[in-house]
Amino acid sequence: MRAENANVVFVCPRFSTDSFWNYQATCAIVGKRYSAAPLGPITVAALLPAEWQVRLIDRNVEELSDQDLDWADLVMIGAMLPQQRDALEIMARAHARGKPVAIGGPDVTCSPHMYEAADFQVLGEAEEVIEELVAAWKRGDTRGVFRASGYPDVARSPVPRFDLLKLDRYLHVGVQFSRGCPYGCEFCNVIEINGHRPRVKGTEQMLAELEALYRLGYRGHVDFVDDNLIGNRVALKDLLRALAPWLAARHHPFEFTTEASVNLADDEELLNLMQETGFFAVFLGVETPDQEALKAAHKGQNLRRDMVAGIERIYRAGIFVNAGFIIGFDSERASVAAGLNEFIEHAAIPVCMVGLLYALPNTQLARRLSAEGRLHPDHDRLLPDKIDQCMSGLNFDLKRPRREALADYREVMERIYAPAAYFGRVRRATRLLDRSRAHFRPPLTQVLRELKALMRICWRLGIRNRGARAAWWKCFFGTLLRNPRAAKMAVSFGALYLHFGPLAKRISAHVTRQIAADSVTPAVAIDWQLVRASGE
Repeated sequence: MRAENANVVFVCPRFSTDSFWNYQATCAIVGKRYSAAPLGPITVAALLPAEWQVRLIDRNVEELSDQDLDWADLVMIGAMLPQQRDALEIMARAHARGKPVAIGGPDVTCSPHMYEAADFQVLGEAEEVIEELVAAWKRGDTRGVFRASGYPDVARSPVPRFDLLKLDRYLHVGVQFSRGCPYGCEFCNVIEINGHRPRVKGTEQMLAELEALYRLGYRGHVDFVDDNLIGNRVALKDLLRALAPWLAARHHPFEFTTEASVNLADDEELLNLMQETGFFAVFLGVETPDQEALKAAHKGQNLRRDMVAGIERIYRAGIFVNAGFIIGFDSERASVAAGLNEFIEHAAIPVCMVGLLYALPNTQLARRLSAEGRLHPDHDRLLPDKIDQCMSGLNFDLKRPRREALADYREVMERIYAPAAYFGRVRRATRLLDRSRAHFRPPLTQVLRELKALMRICWRLGIRNRGARAAWWKCFFGTLLRNPRAAKMAVSFGALYLHFGPLAKRISAHVTRQIAADSVTPAVAIDWQLVRASGE
């Protein structure tokens, strides 16, 4: 038996510095250390016994010291695939100091064999099994695997421990209204981990979470990290109708972003509610304008629709669109770069997460490719030469030469993040953006930080950067003249370009090396099932 009290260190592993999402240069220009605060660890922390002492170490904004490990009775780690390498290193460090490790998260759930060295594994959503882990710990157990048998009712999830976060270090803080997605995209692991049926929190429950953030003094950007915020539109509309007066009573302390499916554009009432409650950006999974690829990937919600017109409707609701695109579908028989570039330009989407298709473990895609003998044996391992799964992808044999897909990827990244193209899209999008109903009023300290950031951005882009200078000033002054209410958004995209411009160049160089290596050793058709059987 162990004591009732326990000291727990939650560790959030480091993401790659070359990840699409880390925004390091953008964070630096506005005085932050990282883009997103970790929501998973502080949600699990709220499920632990009240008498347990908890610390959170986010390795994206601070170092994990030996003193932190020595203080802990138990080290808890949550990991996604891009954090895999650092999670394994943290586990080794903890064990070297004699500390037991409990690990969970999406990557652990999908690939538990990668984390066999952990003393305890939590597979699935923690709400259903955390009590079993706590009971095992109190009994004195030294090992255990705790697997959720279903999908828990998120209405029972407590308010996350926002107090554990160093809030001033992040660009934004996350909350979660729902889990699960009603669609069945072949390449997505959301439906494998969180299910098809969106499970939602109650309106009062969500307002309590926002109230907790408000009482801690946080003001600014809050991201709804839902798999698909509009999965349950009826419940979402109820929340937004209650959120509007809640925000007004507190002088609009927050503004919001989220992720949704493209059919958001079909619901005018929902767009109006989102505009009224301060949503200013949404990430959409566009993937490809190729109808055959969408059909094969089971992404029916994107089929038979004018996505460019839909994106314009979202802009006119005052909400910027960021979007994800994928290269590497089986339907690709020739270059797809020109088609992707044309779509991105016509839709005027400034920030595009273009990735190489990655067969995530235990997805429909991975199972199909494995049955076809095309899945690489190390498909679920983030190898040392990989940046992250979006940029390094193609962990399977393609139906066209791999170097052609890589060349397409390089061409798209070089084209869309060329300064004239990027700021041209920002300029065209801000003309459409209706910000007349934007209520958020930042505190004076934030206004002063933003003014300082503006001066730094203008110096970096408008004076020092010869390649971007003309495009930036044309975008900035064009927005001021045509739609001054959207000027802040144009500045934000200037800050983002400080990350994406150099990132695109690094990706281009990385992909060029991959193409050269592939040309020296041409890809051949490999029967991976035979390779596994032979043990080679």
